[in-house]
Amino acid sequence: MTAAVDHKSTAGPSDGASPWLTQVDRLLGWLSELPVALLVAAEVVILFTGIVARYVLHAPITWSDELASILFLWLAMLGAVVAFRRGEHMRMTAFVSWASPRARAFLDVFAVAAALCFLLLVILPAGEFAWEELEITTPALQISNMWRAAALPTGLGLMIATALVRLARVGDVRLVAGALAAVAAIAALFTVLQPVLADLGKINLLVFFVVVVAGSVFAGVPIAFAFGLSSFGYLALTTKVPLLVVVGRMDEGMSHLILLSVPLFVFLGLLIEMTGMARAMVAVLANLLGHVRGGLSYVLIGAMYLVSGISGSKAADMAAVAPVLFPEMKNRGAKPGDLVALLAATGAQTETIPPSIVLITIGSVTGVSIAALFTGGLLPGLLLAVMLCLVVRHRYRNEDLSGVRRPTGGELGKSLVVALPALALPFVIRTAVIEGVATATEVSTIGIVYAVAVGLLVYRRFDWRRVVPMLVETAALSGAILFIIGTATGMAWCLTRSGFSTDLAHFMASLPGGSFTFLAVSIVAFIILGSVLEGIPAIVLFGPLLFPIAREMGVHEVQYAMVVILAMGLGLFAPPFGVGFYVASAIGRVNPDEGMRPIMGYLAALLAGLALVAAIPWISTGFL
Repeated sequence: MTAAVDHKSTAGPSDGASPWLTQVDRLLGWLSELPVALLVAAEVVILFTGIVARYVLHAPITWSDELASILFLWLAMLGAVVAFRRGEHMRMTAFVSWASPRARAFLDVFAVAAALCFLLLVILPAGEFAWEELEITTPALQISNMWRAAALPTGLGLMIATALVRLARVGDVRLVAGALAAVAAIAALFTVLQPVLADLGKINLLVFFVVVVAGSVFAGVPIAFAFGLSSFGYLALTTKVPLLVVVGRMDEGMSHLILLSVPLFVFLGLLIEMTGMARAMVAVLANLLGHVRGGLSYVLIGAMYLVSGISGSKAADMAAVAPVLFPEMKNRGAKPGDLVALLAATGAQTETIPPSIVLITIGSVTGVSIAALFTGGLLPGLLLAVMLCLVVRHRYRNEDLSGVRRPTGGELGKSLVVALPALALPFVIRTAVIEGVATATEVSTIGIVYAVAVGLLVYRRFDWRRVVPMLVETAALSGAILFIIGTATGMAWCLTRSGFSTDLAHFMASLPGGSFTFLAVSIVAFIILGSVLEGIPAIVLFGPLLFPIAREMGVHEVQYAMVVILAMGLGLFAPPFGVGFYVASAIGRVNPDEGMRPIMGYLAALLAGLALVAAIPWISTGFL
């Protein structure tokens, strides 16, 4: 996500669940939530201590990165367990929601059964993988790497237990038996067809990575498990590659230390909302622009730009801004559908603004400089903000402001003074990276310490009771994202091994029109992918394949990253399939149907801005 979007399954506990099942579920929650909250806090302490030791005391801690890496894999896996227990792994529910109540209930249980199938298939290879790491010693801490690798079978085992409890708590034996039988029948069918599949060659790519993935995703199976099932099935039934490879690729995908910035920036976003920093920034913008026609809509666009530059999570951004502005905008006569349409459009517009999680993901999987991506993303986001402002100006040209009072200079100055500590945060983060104080991974900890200090000392608003739930929420969202990256990395490896990447490169290179056609095809493809797979899995899957082709075509990698991100943002927030649109509707407490027509004008403006970014490289590369 890109904004990471949660979609909860209804295959949860029934009212008549046995007390012992409830106790087992609570035990699983205790075994995963408390440790993962401690892990997030520990990562903040370790990385910030490393910054202080290196930059202030000039005595670098040689083992800090290694310890952070070990704990990170545990954080990712236990976070995935928490997300699975809460039903918060990303899944596409557009088609499931159209089904009858009975069919929808079946598909929700089927999704859990399919996830259980993958977990059972991969748990033994994960144990074998961890055992093979026993003899490997880490260079700095001089401990067995099994301490790190054990996170994989432990997390998978806890998810198996969670899946069994969730199925047992459904309360409808026939429904659960039917879902399990359906999954078993599909697995048996593919096993029986193994001799046929072995002779199909590259047609198996369509069978497993189009038919299986699409069928699973449309049926509501969480995206991470759909990727994992297709990769495992492809390797097991059509190749002689050891199944250990699936686990190895998952480990590789989830172990990039740069991805540690994902949970840390998510936590920073939650801190900004809790300490009142987001409210202060919005308030000063409202005083500046609230008295002009469409002023609060401009404030919404500007606030999303500012907040997105800090939190890195689109869901957190929208949740921080909407409750502050929507009540007053409704009082001024704005229609709820218009509000949620603009909120969703700003979510798409701010996808390139650092420190976007998608920017970090692109850098980790393609090798593009994250510092360059952070610099290159500011102007495209500003351009799209201007495009949205033009639509706002047209729509609100006749707004009645007779009842709106213009703030005095004193009121404006006071709100600006109050907001200065919050407004300074993006500059603190950017300066720390530019001056070499911290890496892109570490800099989020500076933001966290700054936000805590401002919340305690300046705004005097810091609810200690919310800290642990925020840490758990951070881990759950991050675990869902990182588990997708892990399984998508395995899927991308399968595609590369099959020769698909070479074939794709030849096809894209053979298109007439050179780089122009390549960019046009990429825009269309990633709009579609963004609406179906969401940003992060699409990037992990296709980024390593397409970025080398872009370089061969003469397209600057930073410009291509901006084009890809904005195209995915359009898909993510465009109805009827874009899940981000429904998240915006939920945050705004508005029926999605009311926003579908108003958002079309905003999407047209975003598409025009995207065309300019694709046509003019300087917009993305001018400040590099």
